[in-house]
Amino acid sequence: MAERSTAAVDVADNSGDDPLTAKADTTTADGAEAQDATDMSSLNTNGEQEADDDPAIKTPELHSGHKLARRYRLEECVTRLDGFSSWRAVDEKLRRAVGVHVLPADHPRARSVLAAARSSALLGDPRFVQVLDAVEENDLVYVVHEWLPDATELTTLLAAGPLEPYDAYQLVSQVSQAMAAAHREGLAHLRLTPGAVLRTSTGQYRIRGLAVNAALRGITVDRPQRTDTEAIGALLYAALTQRWPYENDAHGLSGLPKGMGLIAPDQVRAGVHRGLSDLAMRALVNDGATASRQEPPCTTPDELAKAVAAMPRIRPPEPAFPPAPEYQRTTYQQGTYGRPQQHPSVAVTQPVLPPPAPLESRAGKVLKWTVSALLIAALGLGSWQVADRLLDQGGGTNSGPGATQPSPEVSVDDKAAPQLRPLKIVDAREFMPRGTGIQIDQVQNAVDGDPQSAWITPEYHGYANFGNLEKRRGGSGLVIDLGSEQNVSGIRVGLYRNGQTLQLRAGGEAAMGSSSLADFPQQLAPLKRADDDLDVRLDKPVRARYVLIHITELPPDGSPGRFRGGISEVQVLG
Repeated sequence: MAERSTAAVDVADNSGDDPLTAKADTTTADGAEAQDATDMSSLNTNGEQEADDDPAIKTPELHSGHKLARRYRLEECVTRLDGFSSWRAVDEKLRRAVGVHVLPADHPRARSVLAAARSSALLGDPRFVQVLDAVEENDLVYVVHEWLPDATELTTLLAAGPLEPYDAYQLVSQVSQAMAAAHREGLAHLRLTPGAVLRTSTGQYRIRGLAVNAALRGITVDRPQRTDTEAIGALLYAALTQRWPYENDAHGLSGLPKGMGLIAPDQVRAGVHRGLSDLAMRALVNDGATASRQEPPCTTPDELAKAVAAMPRIRPPEPAFPPAPEYQRTTYQQGTYGRPQQHPSVAVTQPVLPPPAPLESRAGKVLKWTVSALLIAALGLGSWQVADRLLDQGGGTNSGPGATQPSPEVSVDDKAAPQLRPLKIVDAREFMPRGTGIQIDQVQNAVDGDPQSAWITPEYHGYANFGNLEKRRGGSGLVIDLGSEQNVSGIRVGLYRNGQTLQLRAGGEAAMGSSSLADFPQQLAPLKRADDDLDVRLDKPVRARYVLIHITELPPDGSPGRFRGGISEVQVLG
């Protein structure tokens, strides 16, 4: 059970549905649950209409140890309701943990679940928990998805208290950008609760249950973008206040006092960041909130992501260093140098060591005379050299072969090389040789000064050269804009994953908006495989406005035949 709580990848999470949560407590040892479907409410806590299924449909009789496709061994049932069940399982072929949703093939939602799972799998965005397989076999339909043992649910994080402003900022920024990308591909979540958001050990937020969660429950809405936007606003509200922004308690959080309506987060709890409080109200404005300072409401995830980007960036807190240990006085140290004298309750007498005896023996006298003689000789030799140097300088006007030349002055080249400084990055964009981008909304993550955020490519299958796709031939990468031509003396590139094949090039004003290598004629680093972050220093400064980080091949993504890369941080030095 401990593994289930930390893995947090059951996309069929029940948190927030009181009738379903109450029934989940009756789960037996192997996950089986006796449950009457007729007791289910037709509306969930967010107000979406759920499908009215035939109460005669029963959950397939499965048990721990059952195998699907002679590959996926079911281990633990984490949800059993509404005619489907969700399991923690083991992929015996690849020897890894996975999650599996199972429902009968004649279930009214079976076709929509398969369609949603396959659409979600095609998205390939690493910000979402990936669907690995969607199969109809032996009168069963099952969907296999990732299992993240190092991830923690937002529900668990909020149980310990509200998030810090920087963590809340990262939450709303990453989730809104991810959902904006999903909606551009025609995919919605419709059940974006604290149980559907996970934070990995690296600080990245990942969303589970895209499209699949709603399909399993039969949830449909008229305005999916508005629904997901309000859900993100509710997540931000909960992160700032540790309260659910509605009157009913849900997801382990207390609701707002009844009859008060929706009030701003900074009025619920002291010390809430004002900008984030206003942002939460702008996302929830469609549910009765009033946008602060007459800012327009955010009705789509894309509008919310742009509003987050327009905010002043919230920096991470300074790391806390442990206090320096108390200085320990030695036996020979006298006095306290202004420090208050400590008077312990029980005085401890420290033994005083006697000073070493002087060298009074015969051997000691010989040693002293020897040292004295050496010192006198050294002083005499030094005086002679000084006098000789002064004489040479006084008569050094001759230019004959016997004349002694004065020592040359230290040249400028012998001085310490000046320290390089980071140049200001005005903008960044994707390098798109075929005219189509891949993760345009993540570009700023590579120049935001935060190595925890990154521009990450989608996962490509079969070939390291971006899947060998026609529209991806020529690779991808980032173009860094310095605003005007600068003297570039070096560049640092932090890689999202080692093993990428890339090169560094530079260009002038002609490279503005260009994705042609010909417009970046100056090569800063040759094309090669990078097994670590790049730190390039140029022999001579290069005059350029644009710096190109051109990636041609991606490294493996942990699974056979899957490839993904990216850039976490870029610095141009001058």
